[in-house]
Amino acid sequence: MPIAATHLIKLGYGYDMFNATLFVLAAMALTVSWHKDRVKTRQALQLAKKQLFNLLPSMLGIIGLIGLMLALVPREVIAGFFGNDSPLGILAISLVGSITMVPAFIGFPLGASLIDAGVSVTAVACFLTTVLMVGVVTAPMEMELFGKRFTIWRNALGLMTALVIGIIMGAILQ
Repeated sequence: MPIAATHLIKLGYGYDMFNATLFVLAAMALTVSWHKDRVKTRQALQLAKKQLFNLLPSMLGIIGLIGLMLALVPREVIAGFFGNDSPLGILAISLVGSITMVPAFIGFPLGASLIDAGVSVTAVACFLTTVLMVGVVTAPMEMELFGKRFTIWRNALGLMTALVIGIIMGAILQ
């Protein structure tokens, strides 16, 4: 969920209506697809299931590590390092995001948990944008497909852009 949604919760709104809307839209799209072509829909569902099971170990590992950090490290330490928009904290969380391979639907709730733990909006925005824009883990495969020069440039520009986006989001939402 977008970072702005975490502010809506603090204002008294919930995710319930948003989630319900997404589930209803997904169910409607699946129903339309099923009626149009059952074979292709079944193939798509099997592919989605396979991809979910491939991603599950890394997603659970990242969720577990962040959960352990949030449980074991005192909130004051987390807020002190990542909550004051220090350049070192923003760089550290951006590097973690760069090597983390988590889909957006996992990253956004993690971002909300980090904000609840006292991490600044700027740091969380940098984390989320690097998760989505920088691919250190996938770089070897990308180098094979697109070349070393392209991969390095894309990741470097993704990191710089993510930092700029994070700073802008922090200025807007704080």
